[in-house]
Amino acid sequence: MSENICPKCQSELDWDGKYHCGSCQVHFNKIGFCPECNDQLEKLQACGAASYFCNGDCNELKSKSRVKFEFQQTE
Repeated sequence: MSENICPKCQSELDWDGKYHCGSCQVHFNKIGFCPECNDQLEKLQACGAASYFCNGDCNELKSKSRVKFEFQQTE
């Protein structure tokens, strides 16, 4: 099962350059938060791989498997 689920209706999100819910007709951004301090993480993209860095209290790289992701509706 996909982890990209609409927070409004629980339908699977499509990708059209952004995450899109066909049922709700809404676009979302996928935001990662630090599992320790809950600050928003910075996504670092290099060589096809994504890493996540906490600029908050932790000031260190975070494993993608531990990051808490949320979908936030775009304006």
